[in-house]
Amino acid sequence: MLRFLAGMTCVGVLLAQQAPVEKAWEQLAKGERKQAIGTLREILQAHPDNADARLLLGSIFAEGGEREAITQLTEAVRLRPQSAEAHNALGEAFNSFADPKMARREFEKAITLDPAFAPAQLNMGRILVDAGEFGAAAKPLDRALKLLGAAPDAALPHYLRAKVNTEQNETQQAAAHLEKAVSLRPDFAEAWSDLGQARRTLLDDAGALAAFRKAVAAGPDDAIAQYRLGSEYLHQGETGIAVSHLRQAVALNPDDQSALYALQTALRRDGQVEQARQAKDKLTELLRSRDKAAENALIGVQLNNQGAELEKSGNLRAAVEKYQRALELCPEHVGFRVNFAIALLRLGQWTQGIAELRDAVRRDPSNSTNQAALESALAQAPRQR
Repeated sequence: MLRFLAGMTCVGVLLAQQAPVEKAWEQLAKGERKQAIGTLREILQAHPDNADARLLLGSIFAEGGEREAITQLTEAVRLRPQSAEAHNALGEAFNSFADPKMARREFEKAITLDPAFAPAQLNMGRILVDAGEFGAAAKPLDRALKLLGAAPDAALPHYLRAKVNTEQNETQQAAAHLEKAVSLRPDFAEAWSDLGQARRTLLDDAGALAAFRKAVAAGPDDAIAQYRLGSEYLHQGETGIAVSHLRQAVALNPDDQSALYALQTALRRDGQVEQARQAKDKLTELLRSRDKAAENALIGVQLNNQGAELEKSGNLRAAVEKYQRALELCPEHVGFRVNFAIALLRLGQWTQGIAELRDAVRRDPSNSTNQAALESALAQAPRQR
């Protein structure tokens, strides 16, 4: 079932399984996504105020990473402003499009409307953990755990609650939550991996190794799980098998400094001197590259700030040169690109300015301000030519 529909189903809330949208649910159950969308569009064409249809359609689009999800779910919230389920679904969509501020607002509304709605409590806890607000996350996560009880869906809040415990140096409590999480979901690779870390901190080497092995078995393509298992084998003196897992970790994530260092150590201990040297060379190059990127970022910020000052003083051409140099140093920086684009537009260089804005929107599709700037530029450009 769709991930974005989980919040509507995990506690038995099946808003959309009411006529006339039941047919769309049946189509989804058969894997007929396109047909379900068509059915829902037909319903909305005849009955645009059908909140159930908008909730389901918005959730389908959210699952597919399509921004129309926001439009449909916003309308669902307008139609059902007192629905915790609708606010929660909209919050999940905002979060999927990397807009945690708007997501948090919707989760807060959902909790206010229905404190017993477990998915909203869980989502609130998760977004606070992601924001590093561990202390604040404890309350909604504890509430979600109380509401979910021993249901399999409780595995995730147990996992997140363990992160709060770990941040607060409560390793024993973290281990207890993680053990509960994997008992509810034996294939929960991330929970097994974190349980291994907790047990290692508690000096339980045998328990740590067992948990790390479970993590890799459940998630063989998880670079962190491979690294942790390899490191534990290395810690316990089993260098041969440590090398195997650490090689896999580096293959999955070549930029992992810790994995490269551990691999170099394991290879050296295993007598593979030349391979150890090669791993060391890769690590040295990675560190050099990161130092250069950090230096470029610092200079880029300085150039961007200089450009802003020049733009304020009316010297647009000099500002464009500063913004361009900043962007050349940090081509992934969306803010630098937007400043460059706006300055170009102010100089009347519409083609390049619009192209840069398009690139900025492509790189950060969730930024509504940049999207609005692009739309404004497109609307004004013909009149300026």
